[in-house]
Amino acid sequence: MLTDRIREKHDGALGGRMDIKVLLRLLSCSMTIEKRLRRRFIEQFDTTLPRFDVLAALERHHEGITMGELSRSLLVSNGNVTALVRQLEADGYVSSQPAPEDRRRYIVALTPQGRAHFEELAAAHHGWIAAMFDHVPDAQMAELYDLLAILKQSLGSEGEESE
Repeated sequence: MLTDRIREKHDGALGGRMDIKVLLRLLSCSMTIEKRLRRRFIEQFDTTLPRFDVLAALERHHEGITMGELSRSLLVSNGNVTALVRQLEADGYVSSQPAPEDRRRYIVALTPQGRAHFEELAAAHHGWIAAMFDHVPDAQMAELYDLLAILKQSLGSEGEESE
């Protein structure tokens, strides 16, 4: 059975520590998914996963959001967001305007061209994700989702961010 063979990889030095095995499995899956997405965005669209993430965050805020809100939603520094937004603005995908109530802050929003570009990227992204999870039966996918919700709740119970 495939899962038996995979389990053996983390046995031995871990001495049966299921918490460490689960952590390693989660990290391995997460890194594999991220690596595949990064590669596909570059190969098929000559863009990056962080640029997609910015566009996706802006898609959820049609009226636009401040640079600070954008960096908090992406869990990255203001400097990282500023560089990405400048690139996307130069490409015509986002606009940046001073906030009416405080001209020191900027509101960032998708342009019509940016929205169309995001829709194209998102359609491909959805297809890639579907293909990656295609071999996991729906019932097991739902079970995994529920189990991860328990883990997320447990992680949030220590008073730290759970995002």
